[in-house]
Amino acid sequence: MSATYTASHRRLEIASIATFLIGSGILAGRLLRYSGGAGWLIAAAIFLGLIAADFVSGFVHWMADTWGSVETPFFGEALVRPFREHHTDQLAITRHDFIETNGNNSLVSLPVLGAAFCIPLDHASGLFAAALLWSLVLWVFGTNQFHKWAHQKERPVLVRWLQRVHLILPPDHHALHHRTPFLQHYCITTGWLNVPLAATKFFRALEFVVHKSTGMVPREDDLATVAKANRRAA
Repeated sequence: MSATYTASHRRLEIASIATFLIGSGILAGRLLRYSGGAGWLIAAAIFLGLIAADFVSGFVHWMADTWGSVETPFFGEALVRPFREHHTDQLAITRHDFIETNGNNSLVSLPVLGAAFCIPLDHASGLFAAALLWSLVLWVFGTNQFHKWAHQKERPVLVRWLQRVHLILPPDHHALHHRTPFLQHYCITTGWLNVPLAATKFFRALEFVVHKSTGMVPREDDLATVAKANRRAA
């Protein structure tokens, strides 16, 4: 466990996970109650939520890899630290327990889950929107666990099967991200969007826009951190 992972932050993660699991369970019950003959609508929302979660995971991963540092207020500790640590020690995530692995994702999912509760469910459009948000946050909640499994040597049989059929992030697919300077395959829920995003140079285009607008240099701090770690290991 990192020395910067504080007891207060862990307590926040525990509370966030408990609140998220209870809230998502209640929302699932509401969706089931109102679904009636609209099971196909719920199924479509769940599938689109999975795709959306994969994109969100890639966008957040790219942001944390590319901009700022561990010292960036609030986001540095909660978001940047885990990803930068991961570049210098890929197996660090496998040493995180359930709370440390999933706490941050549950915390950031709570506002979206709260928004889903505010959507009226008595019309198909509302039912679809609420189910989409519910699916999105569920997959986002699972993303760090999928990422952790992609680095673990020992995995449950069911997890290995899900990775083999590419329903969750496969280890060999994710390994492409860990080629310095970490420029590809940011999506870590399923990884389905990695190929089309790379083919369209989506993240490189965003970096160009940010650099031209602000003068910030992509991955400047991350590359310096990796270089220092390599010198210490030499």
